[in-house]
Amino acid sequence: MATIAFYSLEPWHKDYLKARLGKHKLILNTGTPSAKNIAKDADAIAVFIHSPVTKELLAKMPNVKLVTTMSTGFDHIDLAACKKKGITVCNVPAYGDHTVAEHTFALLLNVTRKITDSVQRTRSGKFDFEGLLGTDLYGKTLGVVGTGKIGRNVAHIGGAFGMKVIAFDVIQNKEWAAECGVQYVPFEKLIAESDVISFHVPLLKETTHLLNTKNISKVKHGAVVINTARGGIIETQALVDGLNKGILSGVGLDVLEEECELKEGKTPKVCSLLLRHPRAYITPHSAFYSKEAVQRILDTTVENINAFLAKKAIHVVN
Repeated sequence: MATIAFYSLEPWHKDYLKARLGKHKLILNTGTPSAKNIAKDADAIAVFIHSPVTKELLAKMPNVKLVTTMSTGFDHIDLAACKKKGITVCNVPAYGDHTVAEHTFALLLNVTRKITDSVQRTRSGKFDFEGLLGTDLYGKTLGVVGTGKIGRNVAHIGGAFGMKVIAFDVIQNKEWAAECGVQYVPFEKLIAESDVISFHVPLLKETTHLLNTKNISKVKHGAVVINTARGGIIETQALVDGLNKGILSGVGLDVLEEECELKEGKTPKVCSLLLRHPRAYITPHSAFYSKEAVQRILDTTVENINAFLAKKAIHVVN
């Protein structure tokens, strides 16, 4: 029997986990790891993206041999510290391939057709369309940054809208591109030619501030930027500058560079400027949050734990 600590759970998750991991000692927390809920005797921990797994946290949990994140991204986990302590790190490699792609277009249509503005208008009792002129997606160029499963689904949806799709990735899936009529181009060419730029890459050293204050001026005038990947991929100041200078006609974001600070009740000045901007449509890192996707996350997390305990670890990222 192992001791397994979960963090950032919703109430309904608990019954599911008890039913599938009931033979183990489960410590089920709705909050993130803190001094009050540290499971000092845990053999394994499962966390969401807003629960950083630092070397300081691991020092307080000396028995941990498995960290499984209930997400695809794992930039919130100190991999070096885990490696040093011989801890295996697993993720959920696929759960929101379609879910996040659908949310990407929900944000995009919100920007191009002013959906939120229109709903607020009618709820206020004003039933007219003055000032709500939108733009078509048909015939526009969609630039997809990152052609993993989510990026490819976004490209397919864009094609269904009648958009021309170009893409950038350091690892090019040329067979897929040929089948779908997608052209790979350098990043500089993509941002210069795309009417819509959508980001679907992990947050790595190489992708941090991929779009920044130095290259925002090279973006096609009037473009829309969508980010449902990780906040740090885009420098917040670049988005503010792009909106204020008219380079960007709008942005649709599910992630922010400063979102961890926002979760703590802090609002950095530059982030505040973006949050209040009338052409910025921002959701709270909820692109993954559908019933089907959350169920897949829980299913895979249980699989990760059982496989590790059977000494047949799967979905290992370190």
